[in-house]
Amino acid sequence: MPAVAPVRRTAARLAALLVAALALALGVATAPVSPASAAPPTGLLAAAPGDDEGGTPALRAQLDAASKGWLEARAALNRSVSRQQQLTAQLKTINAELGVRDAKVGEIAGLAYRTGRLGTAAALLGSSNPEGFMDRALTLQQVAAHEDRALRDLIDTRDQATRTQAALNREIQEQRKQVAVMAKRKDQAERALKVANNRATGTAGGSVQGTSRANATPAPRNADGSWPPESCSVSDPTPADGCITPRTLHALQQAKAAGFTRYVSCYRPSGSGEHPKGRACDFAAQKDGFGGVATGGDKTYGNNLAAYFIRNADALAVLYVIWYKQIWLPSSGWKAYSGGNGDPSSDHTNHVHLSVY
Repeated sequence: MPAVAPVRRTAARLAALLVAALALALGVATAPVSPASAAPPTGLLAAAPGDDEGGTPALRAQLDAASKGWLEARAALNRSVSRQQQLTAQLKTINAELGVRDAKVGEIAGLAYRTGRLGTAAALLGSSNPEGFMDRALTLQQVAAHEDRALRDLIDTRDQATRTQAALNREIQEQRKQVAVMAKRKDQAERALKVANNRATGTAGGSVQGTSRANATPAPRNADGSWPPESCSVSDPTPADGCITPRTLHALQQAKAAGFTRYVSCYRPSGSGEHPKGRACDFAAQKDGFGGVATGGDKTYGNNLAAYFIRNADALAVLYVIWYKQIWLPSSGWKAYSGGNGDPSSDHTNHVHLSVY
């Protein structure tokens, strides 16, 4: 009995060989090996299970953090520059006022030096009648108040100038800090992509050639220019049927208003990245939805759509755009990006991926 199993396996192998030989003899083509049967790719660009966006959760987390950090640092830098401009104008006004007050105090001091300061007792005793005594007393009081006010105004103005200059210096330090943060975030994103692309094959950088003159209506910001936090709180109008953030909906609506009306899918409950958070949409390049690699007019459509998002990146809070094996980051521009699987979805050759803050 133990010898039965080996005999059966041997028979099965012989049968397979006979079928293959017969197929070759008859000229019948055998089915090619499916790419899915190959060893799965590894590294940052290996697709996560059930996720067709390409890359890994680790890569997308780094790109997400780097882009968000860069946008936050740029917003802080813009606020600091605006504050610096206000302080510079304020300091200019203060210095002009300081010059006037300094001249006024100098004039009082010069007059006292030339005429000699009239003593209080001498001024009062020099009066010839009670009315004159009262008049001189009132005059002395007014002179003293005038001199005291002039000196106090000068001191206050100088203190204000000192405080304003110190605030101005702090803003300059803040700007240097935010510029350093931006550089660090830029390096973080580019290092992650470099590691990923070194482990992938067939990746090439370069810009996407597209045109777009349409300007998007800016999404609402906080008073200081920062982006308010948002959750997956509004209904996804695409066939994906789920929730998205208000900013994602705004970007989707603006793209459609600009003429990009082909199939779109936003929310996805599974996988990693921004889709389950409602902060990403996939815009099909072909009229009939996602399919094979976009070519001709379909590729031009994708190029123009990517260019539209980049032109309006600041208005729409764009974190990054992925299209045709490339990714656009607000810190770095276009960089090579490959899904690693070689299929149109993970390589983004059939759709433009948009992620927003």
